[in-house]
Amino acid sequence: MKNNFDVIIVGAGLSGLSIAHFLGKQRPELKVAIIEKEDRPGGAIKTFKQDGFQGEWGPHGFLNNTPESRQLLRDVGLEGEVQTAPLGDFRRFICFEGKLEPLPQSPKMLLSTPLLSFAGKLRLLADLWKKPRQEDQTIGAWASYRFGREVLPMIDVAVTGTFAGDLDRLSIDAVMPGVRQLEKEAGSVLRGLKNKKKTAPGQSGLPAMINFPEGMERLIEVLAADRDNLLLSTSVHKLARDGNDWLVSTEQEVLRTKVLIMALPVNSALRLLTGLDKPPVQEVPGARIANVVMAFGAGAEVPRGFGYLAPEREGRFALGAMFSSHMFPGRCPENHVLLEALVGGRRHPERLDLPDEELIAKVYADISKLMVLPEPPVFAKVLKSVGAIPQLEMDHPALLKWRRDLEEKMPGLYLSGFGWDGIGMNDVIKSAARTVEAVAESRQADSGQAPVKPVYF
Repeated sequence: MKNNFDVIIVGAGLSGLSIAHFLGKQRPELKVAIIEKEDRPGGAIKTFKQDGFQGEWGPHGFLNNTPESRQLLRDVGLEGEVQTAPLGDFRRFICFEGKLEPLPQSPKMLLSTPLLSFAGKLRLLADLWKKPRQEDQTIGAWASYRFGREVLPMIDVAVTGTFAGDLDRLSIDAVMPGVRQLEKEAGSVLRGLKNKKKTAPGQSGLPAMINFPEGMERLIEVLAADRDNLLLSTSVHKLARDGNDWLVSTEQEVLRTKVLIMALPVNSALRLLTGLDKPPVQEVPGARIANVVMAFGAGAEVPRGFGYLAPEREGRFALGAMFSSHMFPGRCPENHVLLEALVGGRRHPERLDLPDEELIAKVYADISKLMVLPEPPVFAKVLKSVGAIPQLEMDHPALLKWRRDLEEKMPGLYLSGFGWDGIGMNDVIKSAARTVEAVAESRQADSGQAPVKPVYF
């Protein structure tokens, strides 16, 4: 009986730990096990610390505009610990014609920005008369059709900042289903957003980015603390049905459960699920990135802001950089400034094969053309994450349909985790809460109302 559980969660990243937390609140009587192949929980969320300098291997924070995430912070007692960087106080920049320009985040800024010509600004209004195309499109093709080609550099950096992806490969239906729904219902994105604001006024102003003084790993530490039946260094080799039960085979034993929740990154889940039903794709494309952490002392002139991103047409080496110590004090010793530059992504995976010294040198050479930086940096470290960012490209909607069909055919199976319903921490936490609602009510999970996600670059 010790191998029998009410619920088994495969994966102890943010998704699995959030599911375990919400499940414990709703159904505390259930016996739950979490299985994780690594020797630590947290997955991609991992904080780097050395000699007073601090960076992130994975995500650098999340916005405070999602109720499920705010509830999670309240539940675990972290609400009072958060550091916030309000987007309204920190400008975001785009590399435009070799220099940094503020990104417009309001209609007034959009009218005055040099990023669009007068004709380009007028072209935005053509969205009001463009009939929606019903078929799925790449984000680049969709944005060009609705708003004109001049917006593509801004769309490019929005995609880069979120997915490290390629706007000519990512699916608009998969990445922004809520916007697509508004477009189809109202006949125009602008009209749909105006109607939505009238009927459901949202939060006023811009949200804030959240991190913690000890880094993002602090959230994992609290979620995993005193967690019963957290089985680390345990790999799952096979999934099978036995009547109404699920059998989960590991190297050590076979576990039995009524409810099986796959809280793995999408590709890890597909490798285990292929034995149950053939998916439409064997693997989702991924974007790998390196985070080049660099610190500078006196003489560095880093603009006050969140950071910058560079569209592909600029031909830069780095995808962009975050001005981390501006947003979150304590990331470096006093009188220093810390930058975290991102390299690689969907378009340039070959750059991650360069030696660390060359990566640092190329990033420094690139960024020092955009701002005044002393040479050399007083501290530099390359952080290369083992995982990749799943790319929601043109075959992703078919994969989501396959997931819905599989869950319907196999009661007690739920698929959540990184890359299914998005890649942001808020996406993962929201999906976890939705999965737990379905488990608590013994029904199939649903994707809920497609959210209209604001783009904050």
